[in-house]
Amino acid sequence: MHIGILGGGNISESHLKAALEIDGLEVSAVCGQNQKKVEELAGICQAVTYTDTGAFLKHRPMELVAIGSPSGLHAEQGIAAARAGLHVLVEKPIDISVVRAKKLITVCEKAGVKLGVFFQDRVAPDSRRLKKMITSGRLGDLLLATAHVKWYRPPEYYGDSRWRGTWALDGGGAVMNQAIHTVDLLLWFLGDVRRVTGLTRTQLHEIEVEDTAVAVLEFENGALGTFEASTSAFPGQPRKMFISGSEGTVSLEHDRLVAIDLHTSRESDKRPEAAERNLSESSPVVSDVTGHREILRDFIEAIQGNRSPLCDGHEACRSVELIEAIYRSAREGRTVSLGTEGP
Repeated sequence: MHIGILGGGNISESHLKAALEIDGLEVSAVCGQNQKKVEELAGICQAVTYTDTGAFLKHRPMELVAIGSPSGLHAEQGIAAARAGLHVLVEKPIDISVVRAKKLITVCEKAGVKLGVFFQDRVAPDSRRLKKMITSGRLGDLLLATAHVKWYRPPEYYGDSRWRGTWALDGGGAVMNQAIHTVDLLLWFLGDVRRVTGLTRTQLHEIEVEDTAVAVLEFENGALGTFEASTSAFPGQPRKMFISGSEGTVSLEHDRLVAIDLHTSRESDKRPEAAERNLSESSPVVSDVTGHREILRDFIEAIQGNRSPLCDGHEACRSVELIEAIYRSAREGRTVSLGTEGP
């Protein structure tokens, strides 16, 4: 198979490195506006370089594209790729708008091409382990979730970029860009959100969008959740998530399960993982390239097996819908119900 890399930023380097680690996959073309970066990436694998997207999409042989351009271009470029007969694997978020994301989904379905999104946390070993615990009922009825993404980005992170921190191309700040992986995991683990109340602030950086946000979530299954996201919390902390059910609590830090505390008094809980603590050595942290590689590998298998990829367009649209609701709640100063209102 032949893949094209669309985008000349840092994430495109991850896409390229991930592709090079997959047997039978060849990087045939690289396209982006930063000609120096594009030539640098293409030189690694002797690929053809393009600065014009239209010409790039006509390149053959090429069966799929990995899109790592600014978030606000994802749907537009994905639609163009699908109409050129190419399978589309796009970096998170699928786009910055549910309306545009759904248009991309529709076009891909009509074109008969696969659509996938890089949510690599889903392939981390401990994330999969936690998902299995929840699905199998090991946590019992889900009650409470807490998620913290308290990170720090220096002023130049935004100042040196033409698109970060803008509504038009970033679609939001700490929530849409940094914390969307955590939003995706919350939805993957606990299911859809019924109502949300959010607050956002731009407290430290000179940007259009938020660098600090908090939200209270009410899930369809009755569980409650709190969520915090920031790029203003110096010096930054590990991403953390706690999920409590009627049978106990689990703690996830970055991609690791660091604690599992389950009731031990019941016969059904007398298993090796019951009351397990300090699991920092249980699984290695999955690097960006490793996670991207596994998402890419799954996507190729989905093409070959004519099945849905691990995170398809419909799955990826859920996180954008929730983030739009958080922003709407903050903007309008009220609780927002999902699934009943437009963006």
